[in-house]
Amino acid sequence: MGKKRFLASLILVSLFCVCICGCSSGKIENAGNAKKSDDKIQIGMCFDSFVIERWQRDRDVFVSTAKELGAEVNVQNANGDVNQQRSQIEYFIKKDMDVIVIISIDPVAISDLVKKAQDEGIKVIAYDRPIANAGVDLYISFDNEMVGQMMGEAFVQNGLENGKVLMICGSLTDYNVPMVEEGFMKTMEESGNEVLDVFYAEGWKAEAAGNYIYNYPDLVSEADAIMCGNDDLASRVVFALSEQRLAGKKMVAGQDADLEACQRIVEGTQLMTVYKPIEKLAGRAAEAAIMLARGENFSEEEISEYDDGNRIVPYIKIEPLSVTADNMDDVIIKSGFHLKEDVYLNVPSQME
Repeated sequence: MGKKRFLASLILVSLFCVCICGCSSGKIENAGNAKKSDDKIQIGMCFDSFVIERWQRDRDVFVSTAKELGAEVNVQNANGDVNQQRSQIEYFIKKDMDVIVIISIDPVAISDLVKKAQDEGIKVIAYDRPIANAGVDLYISFDNEMVGQMMGEAFVQNGLENGKVLMICGSLTDYNVPMVEEGFMKTMEESGNEVLDVFYAEGWKAEAAGNYIYNYPDLVSEADAIMCGNDDLASRVVFALSEQRLAGKKMVAGQDADLEACQRIVEGTQLMTVYKPIEKLAGRAAEAAIMLARGENFSEEEISEYDDGNRIVPYIKIEPLSVTADNMDDVIIKSGFHLKEDVYLNVPSQME
């Protein structure tokens, strides 16, 4: 009897252990599934810097949109340092992000990291600045040729014909710059205007644009208009012109619709800016990042193509808007991009 009892007890204990193990493995599997379903899409976003006013808006809209859609965003600021940007992208790769969004400082210097990220199964988006020869998964920006065209058309519509123009462009490491230049040049040629000189501000440094005005007074005096690569460059150009009592006498164009640029437009020292609805760009980029992470496809109607020198990559274009004093209220104020009292701060009489 003792032996039988012992064997029965042994069988019962074994069955009990099997049940416990079975239940435990079921709980672990369920916990694993719950963890997987609770995992959020991880997006790494690497900025050039926040010196240019608009980048802060891009960050805020992108992050808020991504969070609303259930993703987490890790934002890094390279402060204009290429090596720092490389380190940040490497960090995102090590963290196994689902998507890395890059506002590149020098696309040539980071193109190898795009492939490294993709080899790890990470999607890469070139945000507002293309990355040449890298084969990113998506390039999203504004229609940059149209930006240049709008600048030129504003000059022509303001009476510039058979005139003379200076071009103070951004850094050539930003591959948007040639696109803007192409659109502007085409408009100038069609209207019979002569481009006296083209200058490129290395690193988009605004002081370089101001120094150009000081260093080439004869060319500045001869020019009827000055095209600036963005409103930050235009700020230093207008300041330098004002010191020479030429502000308002030379047509100046920029892009980004910075607050100070909008103030200069209503004051009469800058003719126009190109407003690029950042909410549309940053919001759509956040949506696109999540779609890429989920393996979803974009609609054919939305996608254009961009030849990055290595292969054709998908390109989402957002349409910009030309802004002058005539439509400032309709485009900038009504959209909530800037407050009316801020835009008209120095000319309150024009608020009526």
